[in-house]
Amino acid sequence: MTRSPRRVPDRVSDPRRSQALFEQFVLPEIEVMLRVARSLTRNDADAEDLVQDTLIRAYRAIERFDGRHPRAWLLTILRNTHINRNRRRRPELMRDPDGTSRELHEVPSLELADASVDAGFDAEVERALAELDEPFRRVVELVDVSGLTYAEAAEVLGVPTGTVMSRLHRGRARIRDRLDRAGLAPRSHS
Repeated sequence: MTRSPRRVPDRVSDPRRSQALFEQFVLPEIEVMLRVARSLTRNDADAEDLVQDTLIRAYRAIERFDGRHPRAWLLTILRNTHINRNRRRRPELMRDPDGTSRELHEVPSLELADASVDAGFDAEVERALAELDEPFRRVVELVDVSGLTYAEAAEVLGVPTGTVMSRLHRGRARIRDRLDRAGLAPRSHS
């Protein structure tokens, strides 16, 4: 009589352990995930939905997480979730003939801004940022606006750290050039 192979049970999940790991590794990173999600989606509601989906995925995978670099792990999940959502949504975005979705992200004109120098400067910086090509804009938003490190931004974008540094340098240079043309760049004392 042949013996049937013994089935090895799947890893049994312990809800208390999962909760403890989730609280230890995931909860402290929620603010960072929200900042990154806002820079990816450019919309608060979409950012919150993206973070919620990321939290669900992280909870499901928490017992397989090795405990090293929780922020990078979470930002990778966030990035992949964002990519997957956009793949599903892309045909719907292509059917926006009047461009109403773009209007939600446009920066108000300088004439509508407060007459103060600070408001003019801020508006010009926002315009310069909005006009950057997508790769440069995303890096500037992640590093300069959301406060991520180069390595964290590289993880979110799925590119090498050197690419983040190069794009950041070029993006900042383009913003400085725009400010200089508008007469708002700081003058050097040479």
